[in-house]
Amino acid sequence: MTATADQIAKLRRMIAEPTATVYSDSALADYIEAYPVTDASGEDPTYLDHTTTPPTITVNADWIATYDLNAAAAEIWDEKAADLSDKYNFSADGGRYDRSQAYMQACAMAAKYRGRSVAKSPMARKWPRENYTLDE
Repeated sequence: MTATADQIAKLRRMIAEPTATVYSDSALADYIEAYPVTDASGEDPTYLDHTTTPPTITVNADWIATYDLNAAAAEIWDEKAADLSDKYNFSADGGRYDRSQAYMQACAMAAKYRGRSVAKSPMARKWPRENYTLDE
């Protein structure tokens, strides 16, 4: 599945990049597609096929393309922060230049979107399953 134009436009707003000068639409689609999540029906994007040896990861045909845009935005803000990491504060000609503020803002935006992203921890499941009946 591919990211939609609406998803790309939304991610572009989330990362404050209104034009394709820095990030092309295809690059943003790659970022989006790197973070597939379980869809509204509970279908995972892939499943482990145990009919092969060794088991293989197989694409789930029933999955409806659903992506974590917040995780994609956090990754891009981390890249922006890395690009700004060499900026330092200095004073010259009676003025003070705090260029590190841009780095701190990019880090804050990455943390904001990372905090909004889908949880990545696996769900614990009891095995073997217990059989419950309404008769008891």
